[in-house]
Amino acid sequence: MSFQYITILSFIAVASAGLLPLPQVYHPAPTTVVKTVAPVVYGHAKPVLVKHDAHYDDHPQYNYNYDVNDEHTGDVHSQTEERAGDVVRGEYSLIDADGFRRVVQYTVDPHSGFNAVVNRYPLDHVKTVAKQVAPVTLVKQYPVPQAYHQHH
Repeated sequence: MSFQYITILSFIAVASAGLLPLPQVYHPAPTTVVKTVAPVVYGHAKPVLVKHDAHYDDHPQYNYNYDVNDEHTGDVHSQTEERAGDVVRGEYSLIDADGFRRVVQYTVDPHSGFNAVVNRYPLDHVKTVAKQVAPVTLVKQYPVPQAYHQHH
């Protein structure tokens, strides 16, 4: 029985090595598809003429401000801003959590972009108290486990 296996495996090994002439099978090459693509034309966009809207303002202007002072929640902030054409100036303030009033003054214009100056002022009614406390060592005591004896 083992002789038959050896013979079959030998035949397969010789055929795989190319020593026995086996008919070659050829497959036709896949057909090539050629697509014709239109050439790309580069150009510059033509300027678009825009009609001015009746509501368009060449020199916009506004001015606003508001204040919030809620004694119940402690929310205190304000803002003021004005615009004349492309130049905007403003200021806002708020109370930070650490007891300082933050005041931000800003300007925006086409030449310099956005610029802000931030100032912080301590509030009079808020005082920071630092108190040194003696170090405390906590020791947790657990009950001593009792031996478990099994009585028969």
